[in-house]
Amino acid sequence: MGLLEGKRALITGIANEKSIAYGIAKAFYREGADLAFTYANEKLKKRVEEVAQEFGSKLVFECDVSKDEHIKGVSQWLSKEWGSLDILVHSIAFAPKEEFKGGVIDTSREGFKIAMDISVYSLIALTRELLPLMEGREGSIITLSYYGAEKVVPHYNVMGIAKAALECTVRYLAYDIAKKGHRINAISAGPIKTLAAYSITGFHLLMEHTMKVNPFGRAITIEEVGDTAVFLCSPWARAITGEVIHVDNGYHIMGVFGREEEIKRE
Repeated sequence: MGLLEGKRALITGIANEKSIAYGIAKAFYREGADLAFTYANEKLKKRVEEVAQEFGSKLVFECDVSKDEHIKGVSQWLSKEWGSLDILVHSIAFAPKEEFKGGVIDTSREGFKIAMDISVYSLIALTRELLPLMEGREGSIITLSYYGAEKVVPHYNVMGIAKAALECTVRYLAYDIAKKGHRINAISAGPIKTLAAYSITGFHLLMEHTMKVNPFGRAITIEEVGDTAVFLCSPWARAITGEVIHVDNGYHIMGVFGREEEIKRE
């Protein structure tokens, strides 16, 4: 019997099989969860339908999180199809590609609004609309963050600010939803070669640096993030809420010297 046997999970943010959300869906499916999926626009519909089919699901629904009617529609759709929900995976973030050029000082007002709306407010809106479906089920919510929320990562720019706001939102929502018996946590994943990652200028250099510095000297995988998500949504993590769990091979603990620099120094 899997850790999530009998649980119903809504997965957002899958673009393809390299997406972090795909790794989470794969782990959830392995552990016995029933899955439903959303896609942001028609361009992604076929890809997400193929992923859903792979994981034994026909439940795929459009949800542009910049539109309140879409978010309400997802709640109504799930209410009709399932009548309840146990898990929400919020793997949604976006800023116009122009915002990753230059520095934070070059951020446009419109780009800032878009980044905060899609990457942060969407978590609040989805949680509010889906919470009634979690009534009496000890629901769990997962969102995805990154180290750029804590320290400066060149060219991550406004998305770093958005991720910092996202992590703060997790703490405030944890307080709110605990009154109803639910939990919410964030996973701060190390850099992974996803479709979204390639919007960041110099991403390949960031990957190389991370692998040199982290104690294990390697990149993380979407499967490792998926396994952590399973734990956080399982009864084993029933006393954990409002946390940001780093899944980055220890990159965030390092100071002046990375693995390679230390070896050379010795």
